[in-house]
Amino acid sequence: MKPIKIFISSVQSEFGKERRMLADYLRNDAMFRKFCEVFIFEDVPAQDRLPNDLYLNEVKNCDVYIGLIGKDFGFEFDDNTSPTEREFDCATLNRKYRLIFLLNAAAKERHPGTNRLIKKVSDNLIYGKFSSPSELLSDVYSGLVNYLLDKGCLRVEPFDKSRNNEASIDDISDDKIKWFIEKAREERAFPLSVNSSKEKVLTHLNLLSGTSISNAAILLFGKYPQRFFISSEIKCAHFHGIKVEKPIPFYQVYKGNLFELVDQAVNFVLSKIDYAVGTRAKGTQVPTAYEIPPEAIEEAIVNAVAHRDYDSNGSVQVMLFSDRLEIRNPGNLPPALSIENITKDHSSYPFNPLIAESLYLVKYIERMGTGIQDMNARCLEAGLPAPVFKIEDSFVVIIKRRKDAAFEQVGGAIGGAIGGAIGGAIGGAIGGAFITPRQSEIVKLIAENNSISYREIAKIININHSAVLKQINSLKQLGILQRIGGTRGYWKVN
Repeated sequence: MKPIKIFISSVQSEFGKERRMLADYLRNDAMFRKFCEVFIFEDVPAQDRLPNDLYLNEVKNCDVYIGLIGKDFGFEFDDNTSPTEREFDCATLNRKYRLIFLLNAAAKERHPGTNRLIKKVSDNLIYGKFSSPSELLSDVYSGLVNYLLDKGCLRVEPFDKSRNNEASIDDISDDKIKWFIEKAREERAFPLSVNSSKEKVLTHLNLLSGTSISNAAILLFGKYPQRFFISSEIKCAHFHGIKVEKPIPFYQVYKGNLFELVDQAVNFVLSKIDYAVGTRAKGTQVPTAYEIPPEAIEEAIVNAVAHRDYDSNGSVQVMLFSDRLEIRNPGNLPPALSIENITKDHSSYPFNPLIAESLYLVKYIERMGTGIQDMNARCLEAGLPAPVFKIEDSFVVIIKRRKDAAFEQVGGAIGGAIGGAIGGAIGGAIGGAFITPRQSEIVKLIAENNSISYREIAKIININHSAVLKQINSLKQLGILQRIGGTRGYWKVN
């Protein structure tokens, strides 16, 4: 968002302290400094100061004009106007948002030119009056808050319901709307047809009012959501150890609408964790399992996307370590919930209710506030500890990993597992034969980097070189690995 430029105009000699007070306050206040950029004449170095008329360019470029009128008129030009009057006329001509504040004083105490200026102001707009600097500051505060509310910079409504002044219906994707309708009709009997216009769909979802597009509409169905909300992306990283270390072996920043972000982040995790394929020893159906239940992963990521604080400059982070999965989102719990009671029965308190409703309609979430409990149950069923929830500089969900968890789920302490996206293909290729967890680790590393050396593998999984060579030879004999091109070649996972 571009800064809102504020020009403070007055007779400098009369209101020097007040001008400095306003400029310093707006530059240091936690709220106003986020939105505003202030110009006062005295901040310009003496050698850079321009003739009076040229300061009218600053008025033309401002968004808000604040005029202070007291007793003095200031320097008079040949046409009997003053710099302050010319600045006011320029702001009026260029249709700037004007806030005028008049010092309480009798007309006879004022310069005739000042009385004439007051008459001109009163013919154009309503002005405020002040008797002290504290009154002036209070009035300026109120006036600027109203301006920021009108512009949608400040909200009395949830973020997702607030209108986006920079977006239009043209920024909404027809394809994404169509996908949503088809999915929502399938999952929740959504009443609108696939031929419904995007205006009708957005209105039905309370995401469009007249021509005003809501923030939620952009995040859910925008063609390029990150154009409006840069930090709405998801950052995914995979570390081989238990802490953040550079260089990061695998790092991906995902962009797109919220549905796409969830799907991409979930797939990132699934592609990096163990995936076990068992045998048909107990039936015709081949058992398969991920070491962390996909439903628990999806629940944690969807919660991060649905309940995050979109005013924050931070992004959702999905970090996979050798011993845990961490999902961080720049948000907090609603006042009605705490870390202590979040895992107990509770009502649903969505931070972004319109976003949550659309996610519900395509069955990404439920409305009953049961997501955390479902996540706990899934992890416990998979032989994992219940997830841990923490509030630090962000809201953190930690799901512990456990060696052999996937293998045990398919029928034994050691299963036929290969990591992530390649798991099913390799499991099928070996015909249900079991490989060890250590061999699984090696195949995963090779699948992720087919030019990796055995020394690099040994360092990552913390075994000696000869042990790596022995495991690789076993995998070659099973037909799982193949070396193409000798020492300068690469590995192929069959």
